[in-house]
Amino acid sequence: MEIEPADSDQLSVSGRYASGVPLDDSNLVVKAREALRRGAGHQSTPPVAIRLEKNLPVASGIGGGSSDAAAVLRGLVRTWGLDIGEAELARIGLSLGADVPMCLAARPLVARGVGDELSPVADFPALALVLVNPGVAVSTPDVFNALEKRDNEALPPLPRGFDFHSVRNWLEITRNDLEPAALAILPPIGRALSLLNRAGSGFSRMSGSGATCFGLFETGNVAKRAAAEIRSREPDWFVAATRSIASEGADGQT
Repeated sequence: MEIEPADSDQLSVSGRYASGVPLDDSNLVVKAREALRRGAGHQSTPPVAIRLEKNLPVASGIGGGSSDAAAVLRGLVRTWGLDIGEAELARIGLSLGADVPMCLAARPLVARGVGDELSPVADFPALALVLVNPGVAVSTPDVFNALEKRDNEALPPLPRGFDFHSVRNWLEITRNDLEPAALAILPPIGRALSLLNRAGSGFSRMSGSGATCFGLFETGNVAKRAAAEIRSREPDWFVAATRSIASEGADGQT
């Protein structure tokens, strides 16, 4: 994301997935700009040019649009020299989407409610991951409409200590209530999970409302090898080895 002063507001998009990104008022980046402008006043928020490099699939269940909105809010606060506290910024973020406050925080959190009740998690390590998306977007409203049950039990408490094994064991007793519904709508999600398991994932699950799935690996090098193996089988899919953000002061990676 790049932001600089301009004679008029502009938004341009580049990157592998640029073609799927709208440039009108429906874009979360534009919505974030205008929400912050309304809060700060037009006199303090002159026109800006925003350039977005879109390297994540659109509507893929990994918070790409929400993180773009959060990045724009952070960037515009600096560009415009605004004096806005974290609570107010989070309030503006929540008006854009339930995931935006968590993306603004950019650290390990437990989210409750619709995403507005955030609790930091101390000592959480960075985890080696592989993300796999079969290249087909799945509609979040369609997934929610396909849910057979909505009054599900709460998730179990987090483990007392964190490492690869404790996190994996905890994940094994959790669930993503949206996964069965998304699988019914888009069967290739099942193949993504299967390829992750075949490549040695210690734990695999769909992310959010799909269609991206993630696999948990013990080290970054193992994750990179797994990503290469999956990419060789499905060269047109989105496949990326990455790692999660660690809590401040936690070890860099398990």
